[in-house]
Amino acid sequence: MDTNTIKPYSYIAETYSRFGITITRGSGTRLWDDKGRQYTDFTSGIAVCSLGHCNPHIVEAVKAQAERLFHVSNLYWTEPQLKVASLLVENSCADRVFFCNSGAEAVEAAIKLARKYGHDTRGPDCFEIITLQGSFHGRTLAAITATGQPVYQRGFEPLPPGFTHVPPNDIRALELAAGKRTAAVMVEPIQGEGGVRPLTDEFLQAARQTADQLGALLIFDEIQVGMGRTGSLFAYEQTPVEPDVICLAKGLAGGVPIGAMLAREEAMKHLGPGTHASTFGANPIACAAAGAVLEQLLETDILRQVREKGQYLMEGLRKLASRWDKVKEVRGRGMILGVEFKKAMPDLASWLMKEGFLVLVAQGLILRLLPPFIMEKEEIDRLLDALYRYKSSNP
Repeated sequence: MDTNTIKPYSYIAETYSRFGITITRGSGTRLWDDKGRQYTDFTSGIAVCSLGHCNPHIVEAVKAQAERLFHVSNLYWTEPQLKVASLLVENSCADRVFFCNSGAEAVEAAIKLARKYGHDTRGPDCFEIITLQGSFHGRTLAAITATGQPVYQRGFEPLPPGFTHVPPNDIRALELAAGKRTAAVMVEPIQGEGGVRPLTDEFLQAARQTADQLGALLIFDEIQVGMGRTGSLFAYEQTPVEPDVICLAKGLAGGVPIGAMLAREEAMKHLGPGTHASTFGANPIACAAAGAVLEQLLETDILRQVREKGQYLMEGLRKLASRWDKVKEVRGRGMILGVEFKKAMPDLASWLMKEGFLVLVAQGLILRLLPPFIMEKEEIDRLLDALYRYKSSNP
């Protein structure tokens, strides 16, 4: 079939506002479209292909597993599943792992765990979850209700009850919202889609203290910021607190769909047989890819590179901001960085795409950069040069 003759929206739901290019190939930090044009990818497929496109180590792991076993019911164990579970647990504060297929599913699992834990330990009225304004937790009905952005909720009412949103970094609001019905506090240590907004250590400590005082769970949604994105395997490692539950997806398998919910034994024991499940969770091919990702994150110096290159990009962006009065703030950590403008820059992503760079722009105001960890400084310099050129055309 000649796909060049296909009108995409004749067949595909219009749930995305897509750019008018068709990507056909990727390698390392580069992507190519069907016209042969090359792009340097500063999105990593939205924090997914963190080790680069078609990473050879991941490719070989997937090939080998595809020749051995595609799928088996979760009534049985598989070697890739056991390997990934052990690596995640042995390198985190968690004791058990539940595998699924996406970030939204990991959040759903955490929501169910919080409610079951609340019911079992404090009674059936303990089911509420406190989340933050500006947060993003996924697209399922419960996940968009947990999400603190009304734009994702409009038209899907009535929303499930049991979610309360408070302003990020507002300790007093958190304390006022918490009570006998609170089963969990769920936060992103750095809000990603919400504009690359880090939470303060003080707020995270207050969230931990609030959960402890109530006997509730503290859930970290690390779907975008986990798996090395901030320069440590988990984002919580750069904070003064440890969560009870961690949600993972995106970069966990380098582009193969997978999600995971990690939890301490005291919490996870409340999800017994029959309480939750996923047909494709812990799929052998997905787990083989995740195992290859974790090997590289744990056995090479890639996390050091994330910290070093992230700092290099941060310094370059701050230098640009000091010379561009339209920039309000530069923020982030590791290789998740944001540049917030004082007014919308609706053409920025399209302009940079014509220059050969793929970026994300949140809310029209915030340039969000999520480069692959293997991005070289020379490539960072080229993006900074392009931003200076854009500045010159938008003084």
